[in-house]
Amino acid sequence: MTGARILVVDDEPQIRRVLTRTLEANGFAVRAVATGEEAIASLRWRPDVILLDLMLPDLDGLEVARRIREQATVPILVLSARGEESQKVLALDRGADDYVTKPFGTEELLARIRVALRHAAGLSDAPVIEVGDLRIDLEHRIVTRGGEAVHLTPTEYEVLKYLTLNAGKVMTHRMLLQHAWGPEYVNETQYLHVLISQLRRKIEPQPARPQYILTEPGVGYRFRPPA
Repeated sequence: MTGARILVVDDEPQIRRVLTRTLEANGFAVRAVATGEEAIASLRWRPDVILLDLMLPDLDGLEVARRIREQATVPILVLSARGEESQKVLALDRGADDYVTKPFGTEELLARIRVALRHAAGLSDAPVIEVGDLRIDLEHRIVTRGGEAVHLTPTEYEVLKYLTLNAGKVMTHRMLLQHAWGPEYVNETQYLHVLISQLRRKIEPQPARPQYILTEPGVGYRFRPPA
């Protein structure tokens, strides 16, 4: 992942300088721009990850995310002081892969970038995914915890598979409902809450304190990525 290209899009010069210095110190190549139009034009630079602020002087960050997603599959990490649940859901629905609320720690940001790079490289699509004592064999549809078989319903398995293939990324309620039940069920969040509760009882060592399927309040769920 050393040498990966990171495009920073933020209208605050100080933030651009800090992020550029931090990312370059960790081996990344960085281009920093201040506007949405510059961000879209910089797709020619072929960035591996885009760090996108929502408050830009020319275009709304959500519109920038939408236009980028129309042209490229590059991971988009939104960095914003706007921490409202509605903003997170909108950003993810417009094509963002993750959402980090300002202020954030350097280590957290670097971890989120590593997850984005792994996912973009297809490393999360390995036939076998292991996290803690949980083992998911995607090729053979076998799930075990501590060496013991875990029996899942077809829908439980599909949701778990979808979460693990997107490990580290926030999957909104709408995304999960559409994947598991279809577009006519995107507002039936209670279905999803019940299924996630059942999944946690089957795969989590302590279902009340989940280690694998993490809740993003009001937004959706995130599967803990392999170390």
